Amino acid sequence: MSGALVVILAAIVAWIVAPLSPGVLVLQFAWTPRTFGEIVHLWPPEDLARYRAHLWVDGALLLAYGVLGYLLGTQTRLFAPLSLRLRRLAPFVLPLAAAFDAVENVLQAWLTAMPRFDVAPVYLASAACSALKWGLLFVFGALLLWALARGDEEDAPDCG
Repeated sequence: MSGALVVILAAIVAWIVAPLSPGVLVLQFAWTPRTFGEIVHLWPPEDLARYRAHLWVDGALLLAYGVLGYLLGTQTRLFAPLSLRLRRLAPFVLPLAAAFDAVENVLQAWLTAMPRFDVAPVYLASAACSALKWGLLFVFGALLLWALARGDEEDAPDCG
């Protein structure tokens, strides 16, 4: 059920932010106040409102994918083909990504509420949280693919 919720919420988020140009990913990796401001100022007021409104749905999405990752790592044998260290790590990758996503959302909600060009470290922190979130999402994907590939190896018939 949590997997279906992730898919539904991700689709809703994608639908909400699809009209934004430049897109949300560009804003997530805006490391400086100048870059962030240039992006936000390209959006008309209704697009900025659309972006800010999406943060609520994204909050539900990050909770859903954090729970999904934990459940996949603790309640299934999906990661069983991996080493003990990686099996112990797997349940915490998506919840940690969700935590960085939550901090990113809070910072971006604050930064888009009004111009705040005098707090460069906050822009840096927001982009760093985004980078860490995306990095952890890719790590989880890699662990998942590796586990699936190793599982196939164990199921293959012995031809020797």
